[in-house]
Amino acid sequence: MNRKLFLSALISLTVILSFSGCKKGGLNIFTIEDDKNFGLQMETEITGNPAQYPLLSKTTYASSYAYLENLKQQILNAGQLEHASDFQWKLYIVHDDNVQNAFCTPGGYIYVYTGLIKYLDNASSLAGVIGHEMAHADRRHSTQQLTTQYGVGLLLDVIAGTTNQAQIAEIAANLSLLAFSRDHEKDADAHSVIYLCPTAFRADGAADFFEKIIASGATQPPAFLSTHPNPDNRVTNIHAKKTELACTGNPPFSTENNGYAAFKASLP
Repeated sequence: MNRKLFLSALISLTVILSFSGCKKGGLNIFTIEDDKNFGLQMETEITGNPAQYPLLSKTTYASSYAYLENLKQQILNAGQLEHASDFQWKLYIVHDDNVQNAFCTPGGYIYVYTGLIKYLDNASSLAGVIGHEMAHADRRHSTQQLTTQYGVGLLLDVIAGTTNQAQIAEIAANLSLLAFSRDHEKDADAHSVIYLCPTAFRADGAADFFEKIIASGATQPPAFLSTHPNPDNRVTNIHAKKTELACTGNPPFSTENNGYAAFKASLP
C-alpha cells in the first residue's frame, strides 16, 4: 500500500475514533518534514503573490523586521517550544492596515499584518498574539485542522508538489482565516502564556487583544482567533494560566511602550 492510501485509511480511522469519543484532539498523521515542506510550499505561493500578500521589503524596512525578529527570538530562546529547532520560524510583515490579523503556517512561517501591529498598544500584547500563532504550528494544530478541511489526499499532493496553482492559492488564502477547534484555541492560549512566562514580556499579553475587543463593543474577534471560547472566557483563562505558572515578566516602560511606539512609527 502506498503512503497516500495508507494515510487515507488512517485518517478515516481517526475520524471514527473521534466521533466515538475514543480520541480527543485528533491524530496528526503528518511528519515534521511534511509540515516543513507544506510551509515552504505556502511561502512560495505567498511571496509570489504580492497583490494578495503585500509583504514589506526586509531591506527597506530593516529596522521594523529587526524589532519583530528580536521579539520572536526571545520567545524561541525561552526553551518552551517543542519544535524550536525543527521549524523555520521565518517572519514576514504584511502591509495591510485594514486587517488585524496574524497567522503561522505548518513549519513555522509567521505572517503579521500591519493592521494588527498598529491596533495593539505594547510589546507584550504583540508577543502574546505571536506566541499564540506559533503555538498552532508548534503544537501542530494547523496540520490537523487543514486535514479536516481539505482531506489527507490534497495535503499530500501539496507536499509532493503535484497540486495545481489554483489549489495552492486557495489553501494559502484560507490559512489566514483557519478556524481552529475549541480545544486547539484553548491550548494555543495556554501555550502562549507558557512560551512567554520565562521571558521579560508579560506572559498574559495575549489577553490584551481580547480585552480591547471587549472594550470596543465588538461582537466577536477576528476569525483568525476564532470565536470559541468567547473573549471573556479567554481573558479569564489566560490570566489564570499566568497566575498558575507564577510568571513574573514585566518589561521596562521604555521597551514595552515607547519602544513599541517607535516600532509602529517605522511602518508605512
